[in-house]
Amino acid sequence: MHSIKVLGSGCANCERLAALTDWVLSDLGREERVEKVTDYAVMAAMGVMATPALAIDDQVVLAGRIPSPGALKELLGERLGAPESGAVSA
Repeated sequence: MHSIKVLGSGCANCERLAALTDWVLSDLGREERVEKVTDYAVMAAMGVMATPALAIDDQVVLAGRIPSPGALKELLGERLGAPESGAVSA
């Protein structure tokens, strides 16, 4: 399971990025959930200079903008790989 974080003050754009990320993860069949980080010390330690920002496994992969759904789906698909499935089909 990967760590997915949206970093920002909790503003409308941060909330939009978090909701979009949740939607794309669901669309990709992923079980990861988005953690919202509003602590400025944590953001600074991660090198975030513009918000909203998106981090995967504590690596900032996007900052200062909200991508299109297609671009975010491509980014997450590349970074996360195939969904881990424990289900066995009959």
